[in-house]
Amino acid sequence: MTQALLTVENLRVAYPRTSRSAIDSWAIPERERFAIDDVSFQLSPGEKLGLVGESGCGKSTLGRAVMRLLPSGSRVEGRALFAGESIFDFSIDRLRQFRGEAVALVFQDPMTRLDPVMTIGEHCLETLLAHQPQLSKTAAKDRAIATLEAVKIPATRWGQYPHEFSGGMRQRVAIALALLLDPKLIVADEPTTSLDVTVSAQILQELTRLCRDRNMALLLISHDLAMVGEYCDRIAVMNAGKIVETGAVQTVLTQPEHEYTRSLLESALHLQAATPAALPTVDVAPLLRLQNLKQHYTLEQNFVARLLNKASESKERTIKAVDDISIDLYPGEILGLVGESGCGKSTLSRTILQLVRPTSGRVEFLGQDLTALSRSSLRAQRRQMQMVFQDPHACLNPQMTVGQSITDPLLIHRLATPTEAKAQVEQMLDRVGLTPVDDYYHRYPSDLSGGQQQRVAIARALITRPKLLICDEPVSMLDASVQAQVLELMLELKREFDLTYLFITHDLWVARFLCDRIAVMNAGKIVELNTTHEIFTNPQHPYTQTLLKAAPLLARSGVGS
Repeated sequence: MTQALLTVENLRVAYPRTSRSAIDSWAIPERERFAIDDVSFQLSPGEKLGLVGESGCGKSTLGRAVMRLLPSGSRVEGRALFAGESIFDFSIDRLRQFRGEAVALVFQDPMTRLDPVMTIGEHCLETLLAHQPQLSKTAAKDRAIATLEAVKIPATRWGQYPHEFSGGMRQRVAIALALLLDPKLIVADEPTTSLDVTVSAQILQELTRLCRDRNMALLLISHDLAMVGEYCDRIAVMNAGKIVETGAVQTVLTQPEHEYTRSLLESALHLQAATPAALPTVDVAPLLRLQNLKQHYTLEQNFVARLLNKASESKERTIKAVDDISIDLYPGEILGLVGESGCGKSTLSRTILQLVRPTSGRVEFLGQDLTALSRSSLRAQRRQMQMVFQDPHACLNPQMTVGQSITDPLLIHRLATPTEAKAQVEQMLDRVGLTPVDDYYHRYPSDLSGGQQQRVAIARALITRPKLLICDEPVSMLDASVQAQVLELMLELKREFDLTYLFITHDLWVARFLCDRIAVMNAGKIVELNTTHEIFTNPQHPYTQTLLKAAPLLARSGVGS
């Protein structure tokens, strides 16, 4: 019998109590402080295990525990063995070798892995030469370029920095860094959360191919049941720090035994089986009108390149992130914007809000051309336009409590007194599912899981009751059950406050569930715009057809059939 590659036995993990909330110091029972509570499982060479569960259930903690990446002072009980060796007994030198050469971790947030002052090429060379110093720089670069190209990053981007990449492109870099040393096990913590469906499929196909060809194991941590169903051999379902069900993919997805597993499946199927809403009758002026909008960037050559190249050879490269886009968005409508990472979706949203000024074209909101407004006039308009970013860290101050972060917009725009603001914030916390409210009001972003942070970001955007909400992947970090709750909340708030949404997503099933119309974007252009029903039943553009074919679907695993 083949020896297990990874064995976890009766693992329990408790984080050090560093919360700044007095509640955490005395009110929580001892046993509830365990983020991982008596977890046992095995992973064989070449096996692909999907670990699923809601945000905050302990999935990421489990991945970090087996790599000894927990914060100093964490309490750990039980055993974790890699090829029969106790990971918790590794020396510093053995642990350094273990990380990268034996096991590699792909983080949910690529910026935790990437140094902003190092180029992508420097990241690759540092990783390779730190573990394999015998390699020449030429050999290391050739190997790195081949790995980058495997995840669709061209060699021409070797000298660029992380901030010059989209969120999805940064995640591809993180995956490439994990693959560089040919590890025996990859722990992938939501590795495709920020990627569109086509690239997500490419990455997971590449990971699973490597598992097969190199007998490499994969622990895939995800909230996407459909994705796990397509790419994993087994599923372990986690809830409140415990594994409540495990088994073969087909068995767990078609014959779930635990009530919690059944609830996850019902939530996922609810999204994928939803019937697209009928398009509302358009008999009013657009709330938002984009006319021939362009956002072009010039990639300037560095100083050395300018010295080496002749003037005639030193042409600058222009990137057309947004290329002549015209769209009308009507009051009360939900318009979905879908497309691959780097196609220009996020740039378009920032241009609409005038966070970056367009190269040319018009952005009309409530009949005013935003491109012609002064800074003070634009600030007044921004109360009517709010944005939910893909990364909650982009709008949450780590030094402010949750209550302070959500209160801030109300006070900035003078919409409420401090007393009134507190009441409104508590109500909003309850509506986005962050209860008990008094507990979450006094927490800090560092005390929350990624999904909880995103819910705070959504609450902060909604608190000013804007007319237009631009949502840039607002539920991409949430598991299926919380996705459904948040999307239902957004629909409820839309009806109650007559909101209009521009909803940017790479999840086609979320777009199908929520949106009236869908605009498909590719290489800076809108290649197809139609009702959600027509996009899904009769896609016209080849790119739209490719996106639909790549989207993971639970029905392919036999669920719901």
